[in-house]
Amino acid sequence: MVRGAGMRGKDEKTRVEALGSPNSREMPRATKRPRKNRGVPPPATFDVDTLPVSSNLTVLEAAAVIRRTPGALEQWRRDPNHPLKWRYVDGRPLYRVDAVRDYLAKCDKTTKPPQPHNARGDGRAIRP
Repeated sequence: MVRGAGMRGKDEKTRVEALGSPNSREMPRATKRPRKNRGVPPPATFDVDTLPVSSNLTVLEAAAVIRRTPGALEQWRRDPNHPLKWRYVDGRPLYRVDAVRDYLAKCDKTTKPPQPHNARGDGRAIRP
């Protein structure tokens, strides 16, 4: 038996070969984790106004219609008083089409026109 050879065979790579050179910008496939897309999904491919009222939307579909991230909808579900209503079916949150329409209608009514940075709430401008 040869000392120091260990269990290494001809097929095994050395540590540097397996991980790549220290100057290499490529990351080995084994250490890369698949990550969720946490951004805003693309716009919905369907018209929410043409769907039947009793239809249910998944989180991704509702996020696409409302143009928010699925993570935002997840945070909203933690607040039981949030105006966008949902229900759990088989442990998954679903949004009724009528609830999404109501939420969008409320948002349209409550949005204010943007004010310039120097405007006050009482209508007077700030003096320089």
